[in-house]
Amino acid sequence: MLLKDLRHEVLRANLELQSKGLVLYTFGNASGISRREGLVVIKPSGVPYEELTAETLAVTDLEGKVVEGDLRPSSDLATHLVLYKQFATIGGIAHTHSEYATAWAQARQPIPCFGTTHADYFHGAVPVTNASSDGEIDSDYEQKTGEVIARVFDAIDYAAVAGVLVASHGPFTWGKDALKAAETAVILEMLARTAYLTIGIDRDAGAISQALQDKHYLRKHGTKAYYGQVRNQE
Repeated sequence: MLLKDLRHEVLRANLELQSKGLVLYTFGNASGISRREGLVVIKPSGVPYEELTAETLAVTDLEGKVVEGDLRPSSDLATHLVLYKQFATIGGIAHTHSEYATAWAQARQPIPCFGTTHADYFHGAVPVTNASSDGEIDSDYEQKTGEVIARVFDAIDYAAVAGVLVASHGPFTWGKDALKAAETAVILEMLARTAYLTIGIDRDAGAISQALQDKHYLRKHGTKAYYGQVRNQE
């Protein structure tokens, strides 16, 4: 993808977060990566969504050096960079402080797979990170946040569970591109809300069976998926 096209895609992803009510004022950010060029496009720090254009987005290399743009990149850039380096197949990342997902993060609780809607998108619970240590907070906080996230996925497939709750902070999601990362952020917020409602109805509600989780996830994902339409490849 050309850098110009990536700029427009990342702009659309950021505006999707705003249009779906996942961000307020200058909260949150979305980014995309051109792995061929080794460049990341990300929302600039502290800029309201109403003022964003493709041209105002920041472009950096994989070490965080700004290579295009006059505005400072998001303060969360270092977190994004760690994830791009650790998760080799992702092309976009979104971070929000959406209401229900953030509530689960502040409670430091994973979101259980209570139903098939959850299983359609996440192959298991949405995990929560460990709390950051004082040392991780005091030094290179944003980079350390990325490392805290990455450790969660030592034992979880990041492609099958494309999101995480950072303890006491909020959600990060990712996908094949920036728009998919934003879509996953929207879905995660809906799942966080319905999970909250579920335990409000039944405090002892449990996760659905592994068989039902597998059926719903794998019918939409993987080599044997059969959900949706087969697109003409010609």
